[in-house]
Amino acid sequence: MSREDFKRLTLQKKIQKLYVDGTFVVAIRYYAHKVNLYLLGNEYVEVFYNHKHDKIDKIDFLNRDHTRMKFYLDQISLKIEH
Repeated sequence: MSREDFKRLTLQKKIQKLYVDGTFVVAIRYYAHKVNLYLLGNEYVEVFYNHKHDKIDKIDFLNRDHTRMKFYLDQISLKIEH
């Protein structure tokens, strides 16, 4: 599945795709969210869970240029390819 195809899925379908085909890597705390990182094929996908509202706010591909990367790199070694 391409990035574009994944992005077009509904939130529920993204959750299902990650559950079936993804591999959980690590969870971090980021402001009001618990962010679960998954490996889906060759791509990393973040799931932003908001505890206060008990819902997933966003599922998107990992932005490797975001400052949030330091939280992941403190815990695991990600294969970085640009």
